Amino acid sequence: MLLSEMKEGQTARIDTVGGNSVLRRRILEMGILKGTEIYIEKYAPLKDPLELIIKGCHISIRVEEAANITVDNVK
Repeated sequence: MLLSEMKEGQTARIDTVGGNSVLRRRILEMGILKGTEIYIEKYAPLKDPLELIIKGCHISIRVEEAANITVDNVK
């Protein structure tokens, strides 16, 4: 499942991080690494960006960037 397809309040584990090299590096530097648990806090009113909680930090990313991240064990 793609991160961009998750709903508010769901938790999952990062499986892979894709995208071009610049985007991928930026995402990895924010702490979005394989095996990390991620929680969807909320979507903005117009559904872009989305707010994530990773390792206790609140991070906002665009939906198009979230479409490059696959997750598993969605709860």
